[in-house]
Amino acid sequence: MSLLYALRRLGVLRTLDDALAQAMRRLDPDATEEVLVAGALASFAVAQGHAGFDPAQPRRLVDADLAWPAPDAWRAALAASPLVAVPRSAADASAAAPLVLEDGLVYLRRYREHERHLALGLARIAAQSVAMPDLDRLAPLFATLFPDAADDRQARAAALALRRALLLVTGGPGTGKTTTIARLLALRVAAALHAGRAPPRIALAAPTGRAAERMAESLRHAVARMAAVGVPAGVRDALPSGAGTLHRLLGTIPDRPDFRHGADNPLPHDVVVVDEASMVDLPLMRRLVEAIGPGTQLILLGDPDQLPSVEAGDVLAAIVRAAGSGDGLCADDAHALAPLLGRVAAAQGDGALASHRVHLERGWRQGDALHLAPLADAVRRGGDAAAREHAIELLRGGTLAGVSFRSGAFDPSRDAPRLLAHWRALARMDDPAEALREAGRMRLLSAVREGPQGTRRLNERIAAQLAGQRIGAQPAWFPGRLVLITENSYRHGLFNGDTGICLPDASGALTAWFPGDDPAHPRAFHPAALPAHESAFAMTVHKAQGSEFDAVWLVLPTRPNRVLSRELLYTGLTRARSELHVVAEEGILREALSRHASRMSGLARRLGARSSGADG
Repeated sequence: MSLLYALRRLGVLRTLDDALAQAMRRLDPDATEEVLVAGALASFAVAQGHAGFDPAQPRRLVDADLAWPAPDAWRAALAASPLVAVPRSAADASAAAPLVLEDGLVYLRRYREHERHLALGLARIAAQSVAMPDLDRLAPLFATLFPDAADDRQARAAALALRRALLLVTGGPGTGKTTTIARLLALRVAAALHAGRAPPRIALAAPTGRAAERMAESLRHAVARMAAVGVPAGVRDALPSGAGTLHRLLGTIPDRPDFRHGADNPLPHDVVVVDEASMVDLPLMRRLVEAIGPGTQLILLGDPDQLPSVEAGDVLAAIVRAAGSGDGLCADDAHALAPLLGRVAAAQGDGALASHRVHLERGWRQGDALHLAPLADAVRRGGDAAAREHAIELLRGGTLAGVSFRSGAFDPSRDAPRLLAHWRALARMDDPAEALREAGRMRLLSAVREGPQGTRRLNERIAAQLAGQRIGAQPAWFPGRLVLITENSYRHGLFNGDTGICLPDASGALTAWFPGDDPAHPRAFHPAALPAHESAFAMTVHKAQGSEFDAVWLVLPTRPNRVLSRELLYTGLTRARSELHVVAEEGILREALSRHASRMSGLARRLGARSSGADG
């Protein structure tokens, strides 16, 4: 039995994956089994979030005991095939062939080119020189914003932004990433005003509408705090008050996958700030970087411990690997920025982009009602057995304020009656804007989409309780139904991950309401006109990235599942602001904590990370 046939029988390959293998067979009737299987798996790898696949580790894609070819023989067969390009160098475009073999990875040609263009683009931006402002004139404002500059990583990030066209600011929840951005933008504005120039044109963006809304809200709060410490009104008034999605920033074109802004039509901004960078996939980050023209600064914010993007690639992780620990400034930076920072210890860079990253560590966003930091830290370190047991003990012990834990299967009526009451209250609201705000206060998150504890089944059960629908029936529209968009629709201006609510309009007709540019005036859509969507009472952790909720119920499957990882747990639990409820079996928790959600990619190597072989 051939390997390709065995993969079909297992039900692993999608129709698209198998179709690619058959198309390759038509292109080259002499193509070997190894080459055809590689084509199918390269396509399947992209669907699983990888940029390519490693013939030495096929079980990372398909965990089955099959007659896999020996890695060296497999690579030799690929290198000899006219269907496989083998570039001479990482910077060279690959020849026109369906597959590319490079540094041990097999790519679909398009994704290898995404990696190549992104790496070259990031290197181009990082190499741009930045005109240093008059630091002596900035020093009083800097001291106002950062009173303890010498020991403050936020201060170092803000100062480094005056020297770098590419800057990566990383850190967990509550470490002050958005506050840092507000302050460094204030410095950029003040520097321009001191020099007699117009304030810089600043764009704030995030992968999803909800993440953009959170970013803008946080920035507005930070600007309000600046007023209290005496930052001049002229500086504060020049700071942006809103943010948008990356798709809107780049300029979507209806019914086309292209954007208005790119290499030939760069973004008309001096500074572009992107939050939640871990959510940005490989193709979209490439498009963003290509749209950054000469003289434009790109600042990326993100939490390296969160899940990677839903789509292919793990761009933030690759940049972090190339940038190293982000624990300080190089000696040249420390000397140049001394008028602002004073005498600070310089760090030896440990990556090609080491002087372009600052990692923030101090503080967590939490109030007296939620004591999440010890649990989040233990989950983040779950690769260590002692940390895994500590995380489980913290959950089991009930000693963390605002955190509860129960083992077994999740039942909405028993485990979350407050959620059901919350959803019923939404259905009775008259104001869609208020309903959308209230809908974001509580959320049920699941690790998986399918199965008894998956979002599909949970949404069916919840709809049955709220509206009397039959479980398994086609979802019907009813007041209070939460709706999640599952594909990008440029025509509607709705994108994957956008969440809305169904309520009557002024005439009494059921209408789907989604947030607009003005939070007080949501956009109305006829339900039948919506792009692909599903109910959103229960959401996957992946879909909830970029959002926060006052109360979160996090549900894990009762059986082992490959999707489980410590990054998934970390991302899920850090969505909570005030209370967290976890429903999971201890054995499943241990499995999740022990697994790292890595992606197969060559981007870190292209960016100069000090490693060899495939990333992840």
